[in-house]
Amino acid sequence: MDDASRFIPLARGASFPLANRLERVIWGLCWLLLARFTPPALHRWRRLLLRLFGARVGAGTRVHGSVIIWLPRNLVIGKGALIGPGARLYNQGRIDIGDHCVVSQRAHICASTHRANDPGFALELRPVQIGEGCWIAAEAFVGPGVTMGAGSVLGARAALFEDSAAMAIYRGNPAQRIGQRDWSEPR
Repeated sequence: MDDASRFIPLARGASFPLANRLERVIWGLCWLLLARFTPPALHRWRRLLLRLFGARVGAGTRVHGSVIIWLPRNLVIGKGALIGPGARLYNQGRIDIGDHCVVSQRAHICASTHRANDPGFALELRPVQIGEGCWIAAEAFVGPGVTMGAGSVLGARAALFEDSAAMAIYRGNPAQRIGQRDWSEPR
């Protein structure tokens, strides 16, 4: 047997049961038909839809219609947060987004990965925790299992694969710490 014949990533079958897959189909259709093309100002309506499908969404949170959410019941968004246009919340595992966070346009948060050393490429759920007051800038990526400390910033198109310190600023791929936020200055 050659090495290549040992790699059978789909041999285990589906990673999620049929009920989960049906739930996601129903969710996707509801979001497409009832939220995707709604005017930007209808945040309250989109919060209601998310809650109906099991998400915990804080008061005043704004979620744009073009956001892609894998499964609402694996999502917690604090009060006053903003999930910008085209953001992707790939929450096979749980994603917790703190109060007053900004997830900018086309940012991607991913809460799962695969076991690279497993010939079957088994799925591994790795929850993501975004602390209060964080900013994930445009097209940035937050990887599986990452915790962003309160107030930290991930710059545009950066990719964060390790935990970030509170109030720290990161950029690049892989993200590197480049500074510290200072809110002592007048805004």
